[in-house]
Amino acid sequence: MNVLVTGASRGIGRAIAVAFATRGDRIAVHCGSNREAARETLEALPGSGHVLVSGDLGNPEAAQWIADVAEEQLGGVDVLVNNAAIGTTPETRTPLAEVSYADWQQVWRRTLDVNLLGAANVAFHVARHLIARGAPGRIVNVGSRGAFRGEPEYPAYGASKAALHALGQSLAVELAPHGISVTSVAPGFTATERVAGRVTDEVRRQSPFGRVAEPEEIAEAVVFLASAEATWTSGAILDVNGASYLR
Repeated sequence: MNVLVTGASRGIGRAIAVAFATRGDRIAVHCGSNREAARETLEALPGSGHVLVSGDLGNPEAAQWIADVAEEQLGGVDVLVNNAAIGTTPETRTPLAEVSYADWQQVWRRTLDVNLLGAANVAFHVARHLIARGAPGRIVNVGSRGAFRGEPEYPAYGASKAALHALGQSLAVELAPHGISVTSVAPGFTATERVAGRVTDEVRRQSPFGRVAEPEEIAEAVVFLASAEATWTSGAILDVNGASYLR
């Protein structure tokens, strides 16, 4: 298969790219701005024929360009993994009682532009290419436990992930007649560079396993949902959070 993974320069995205490549798939590694880290991902992938695609998903024209270039360079994208996101960082922390209105607006706008609209726009173009080729395909969205549990101090992130889950379910219904399945994963805390400073003992105790996830565990769930055998899971949102939040 040919797989486009957005936000694949590090963390969960890199683990997803490696997991697919290990199975013999060809990968389009997308990055927003960190080309150096994305090249490290590219060099870490087993096999050959992998490509690097960069662009700001918050820009609709760039989102189309990313999908079109991946389609051209891979000879067709079979699987899209919408992983890129504006995450929970000190820069995106917006406690309502403390943050300025201007910063509140800026974080909300940027987060929705990338996490929701960027994913929707790339999905649009990848799906249109699949439909034009008459080929089956898979779209897997990387959402978040925070869509259900809430994200205090990061409400834009939690809302964007809830919307991403809803987008996936709407597309699952619409694209099924074209042989395209759409699913989502909802990870809890995962041991990545982005949240390393927030993984405390208290956070680890949220799961009865007493730890947080490894990126590779999220990647394995994504690979399964992207398989032909998982077609009947279309529309599903798979919790991958070590029983840290049950719904």
